[in-house]
Amino acid sequence: MNQITLIGKVGGEPTAVTFTDSDNKLAKFSIAVPEYSSKVDDPEPLWIDVDAWGNLAERVLDYVTKGREICVSGKLSIVKYNKEVNGVTVKMTKPVVKLSSFHLCGKKPQSDSASSKPTRRKRSAA
Repeated sequence: MNQITLIGKVGGEPTAVTFTDSDNKLAKFSIAVPEYSSKVDDPEPLWIDVDAWGNLAERVLDYVTKGREICVSGKLSIVKYNKEVNGVTVKMTKPVVKLSSFHLCGKKPQSDSASSKPTRRKRSAA
């Protein structure tokens, strides 16, 4: 069974992509997961990309914000891509979680808004 659950902090505001041929929505964001080690006092985070599709993408765009602690669950996949480094094309891979559920954890980050109700944010289309 391919199922992963991670807890980390959202690295940036989720971005939205709408596919015009199917009207299916995709929300993309990344989380920083602490990589603990007994040898390092201040560990570097492990950055994981997260993709949410359909109705789940709508909920991500409404509630997930930069800096918020989040628990994500879903299917882990490896995305292969090419990247040019110093004029040489290098084959790269990165882990991506296809989101099946999420839970916001911890306290809400400080914001300028006095309202505790979520507000619908403007979405960018690509």
